[in-house]
Amino acid sequence: MSDEEKKYTTVSIPTPLFKKIEERIKGTGFTSVSSYVTYVLREIIAEDDESEEAFSKEDEERVKERLRALGYLD
Repeated sequence: MSDEEKKYTTVSIPTPLFKKIEERIKGTGFTSVSSYVTYVLREIIAEDDESEEAFSKEDEERVKERLRALGYLD
């Protein structure tokens, strides 16, 4: 882990949201609201990264057309 990954910042969230998260993580493996929020944000970033790499429907159709033209698809 790099030095940059070991550093932390403070992010403020509304107290009612904090309390809801505290309730949600009771009985889970999350040890703090911060660990849960970090997990959720990483999941969202990962989804965004995956969606950027995926083919759009238009791209997918172009590839299929090309494969048909080459005789790989009927």
